[in-house]
Amino acid sequence: MKSWILSLLLTCISCTWHTQAEFFTSIGQMTDLIYAEKDLVQSLKEYIQAEESKLSKIKSWAEKMDALTMKSASDPEGYLAHPVNAYKLVKRLNTDWLELENLVLQDSTSGFIANLTIQRQLFPTEEDETGAAKALMRLQDTYRLDPETMSQGRLPGTKYRSSLTVDDCFGMGKIAYNEGDYYHTVLWMQQALKQHNEGEDAAVTKVEILDYLSFAVFQLGDLHRAVELTRRLISLDSAHERAGSNLRYFEKLLEKERVAKLLNKTSTITESATQGGLYERPADYLPERDTYEALCRGEGVKMTPRRQKRLFCRYHDGNRNPHLVIAPFKEEDEWDSPYIVRYYDVMSHEEIEKIKELAKPKLARATVRDPKTGVLTVANYRVSKSSWLEEHDDPVVARVNHRMQHITGLTVKTAELLQVANYGMGGQYEPHFDFSRRPFDSTLKTEGNRLATFLNYKDEPDAFKRLGTGNRVATFLNYMSDVEAGGATVFPDFGAAIWPQKGTAVFWYNLFRSGEGDYRTRHAACPVLVGCKWVSNKWFHERGNEFLRPCGSTEVD
Repeated sequence: MKSWILSLLLTCISCTWHTQAEFFTSIGQMTDLIYAEKDLVQSLKEYIQAEESKLSKIKSWAEKMDALTMKSASDPEGYLAHPVNAYKLVKRLNTDWLELENLVLQDSTSGFIANLTIQRQLFPTEEDETGAAKALMRLQDTYRLDPETMSQGRLPGTKYRSSLTVDDCFGMGKIAYNEGDYYHTVLWMQQALKQHNEGEDAAVTKVEILDYLSFAVFQLGDLHRAVELTRRLISLDSAHERAGSNLRYFEKLLEKERVAKLLNKTSTITESATQGGLYERPADYLPERDTYEALCRGEGVKMTPRRQKRLFCRYHDGNRNPHLVIAPFKEEDEWDSPYIVRYYDVMSHEEIEKIKELAKPKLARATVRDPKTGVLTVANYRVSKSSWLEEHDDPVVARVNHRMQHITGLTVKTAELLQVANYGMGGQYEPHFDFSRRPFDSTLKTEGNRLATFLNYKDEPDAFKRLGTGNRVATFLNYMSDVEAGGATVFPDFGAAIWPQKGTAVFWYNLFRSGEGDYRTRHAACPVLVGCKWVSNKWFHERGNEFLRPCGSTEVD
């Protein structure tokens, strides 16, 4: 019976662990770790109290025996002449010291260790630590924060300030190194070295920091600084075998450069790639990276005075929809072309909390559709967890769905389920399209100025074919939380940035009336710098909306 119960417990823990893995992708689920840690602290305090109680008893016994033995040892024969003393000596050595031995051997750790063992099944993994470190680096890059700012925790909108120690900075650099990211390795090893030089206590040594730093700068092509740092390392530890080998290799390369320069056999000699330890960030796979990140910082937004004059606020009654005539929604134009609009007071605080409550147990790592295979998979450029809610889950879901239908004038009968997403550390979704690209769009790979057309669209299957409802005609995005810093929705193609505001929603069409994709709607969710971002969205599909949004006279109406 006991083995059956233990087996069931381990099965439950295993299931829970699978649903809770990848904590770094959802701040909402990371809150569970706070309570788990609090429980462990309470368990640890109980263990300490038990140990202190045990030590107090042992100390009391030792003090009593110390006084007794001082008296007995001063005159052993005289002390034992009293028969009661003789009896008590025999009794103490035969019984009382055995009881003391049992007290000393008493294991006070069992309760704490048992709790720790159970809780450890739900602890973050190595993947979580790596993901969390990468998140900090992503924030560092996107919002142009230097390592010292990050280390000291000087972030906008923060309620609880925290800082990174030398060991923390070293850990960041080591994770970057293991990922082959020498740019961030250098940044964080330099910060670790700086704090170490300032006298901060640390478990890691300068030798260890310089070991990683010297090789990382070499990998970035800065041979002269690699030699300098390696020499510093050897001055601290002359027996460091790897450093000695590296120094000989680096000096040999420098000598080759010097000889080549003298013989004029090369027109370009390796120059120092740094000024004051600053290196250029390597280019990556995203062609509009600079534009995207600038918009996330609120830079480069193309909201001109002329465009501003074309944007208005109004009350929206859904073309005299009976449900909205008496209580229309406040509507504000966010952009003119493509048309993006924001609605206010779409969801109440109570509705938001209920939807979060329904979604949280179902949250799973958000996926993207592989453009080559059409298979859903996780990706580093989408860091969040999401779940899907059906109308029968709770009346509030049905109520919100129908409200979106009334506002947009589109039917929810062919729309996808309500998706709820919570963004984790540095949570983001890099530039993407909501609609499925079709084979006829493959020429966009080489034509025009549309960015990120490096994808081979001609090989991409119709992602929504199995649904039988056509493409995603429109997106309705509900902001269910305010975000202290970061987390904007940006459109790199035309330079728009929309900031989260709890209770509001934004709406845009992904397709022209002809059914052709509007490539201008490529958008992104910027990394969350400070805060916890919750959103929900509804994707409306073509089928059922043919007469609600009929075709225009041209392909781009």
